[in-house]
Amino acid sequence: MFGIGMPELLVILFICLVVFGAKRLPEIGSGLGKGIKNFKNSLSDAEKELKAADAKEPDKTPDDKVEKKS
Repeated sequence: MFGIGMPELLVILFICLVVFGAKRLPEIGSGLGKGIKNFKNSLSDAEKELKAADAKEPDKTPDDKVEKKS
């Protein structure tokens, strides 16, 4: 996991515990989880919209374009 082992993760967790306190860590974790979930949902929605738009619009070739008359 990104070259981080168990001792490094424990040090990071300990620092977070000291900085934020034991009561705030669950709130921070749940907020982070909700943010990641919303990000994934928005990515999948955008991907679905792009696929739907691509399926509706046929491929345009140079022959299909109509020249405008001035």
